[in-house]
Amino acid sequence: MRKATDTIRSRRGFTLIELLVVIAIIAMMIGLLLPAVQKVREAAAKLQSTNNLKQIGIALHAYHDTYKVFPPGYQAGMPGQPAPTVDTAPGWAWGSFILPFLEQEPLARQLRRDLACWDPANSVAVKTVLPVFINPAAPNQGPTMLVKNSSGTVLAEFAISHYVANNGQDETWAYNLAEFSGLRGIGPFYRNSRVKEAQVTDGLSNTVFIGEHTTISAKTWVGVVPGAEACPIDPNRYPFTVCDRAATLVLCHSGPAALEPGIVHPPSFPTCHVCQMYAPWQGGHVLFGDGGVRFISLSINLNTWAALSSINLGDVPGEY
Repeated sequence: MRKATDTIRSRRGFTLIELLVVIAIIAMMIGLLLPAVQKVREAAAKLQSTNNLKQIGIALHAYHDTYKVFPPGYQAGMPGQPAPTVDTAPGWAWGSFILPFLEQEPLARQLRRDLACWDPANSVAVKTVLPVFINPAAPNQGPTMLVKNSSGTVLAEFAISHYVANNGQDETWAYNLAEFSGLRGIGPFYRNSRVKEAQVTDGLSNTVFIGEHTTISAKTWVGVVPGAEACPIDPNRYPFTVCDRAATLVLCHSGPAALEPGIVHPPSFPTCHVCQMYAPWQGGHVLFGDGGVRFISLSINLNTWAALSSINLGDVPGEY
């Protein structure tokens, strides 16, 4: 004969149905919480990227205060080399020039600027990953990238950056110095640029300086290697883009270009060019010349985006 206590003990456990109900409830709660958690993570990543761009903006202006010009998009031409109308040594890019103003003076001192950025003497320093150049939401976190030519030969290994400088409307890397000096829509950063604040006659608050670039291709804060190519990370995912010239390791342009009339690609626009700003959200954060950071939607008016990308065309951007 069973005792009463045995009956009580037998009722303390869960039945299979009760267990399944509990699991179903927990699964529903997790399903409800995940979108909220994802939104919090995205908001935190956007805030971090915004802060990174603000730090970069402060560094750019500190550089300008010191040297009376903004840093070059990248450097080409060393003593004894051909005139700097094409990509040549040393190749150092805008990100490397502002290191002392990003509290990276020790790293800046390690760089042998008398040598090319891809010289073996610089091979350790140029692999240094800097948080200020990293977008936490980017799927391509690196930490380094292999710089290759069209044959797939590795030319260098550089630390990555998720930010690129604005070359303007046209793509000056497609021309030599004599040709691009007369191009419309020049931006604040290009090969051997030395742009002063006073030359940004469209207004610093109306001119894009730096923007996010992730997902599509790898960029770097280090520099440009002659003969290299910037290629899509996954051409099957982004079939509209193709490899571009070495300058697009550190620069991008908005369009329209003389070689691509009528084509404008704002941040994250579906054309997916390696030479455009691209972010892991529907648009992108952009640093303007006055140090302000704003989010630009991919649905921005194309003429407005083009107007924001030049320094001295006198075009007045519309609302965005």
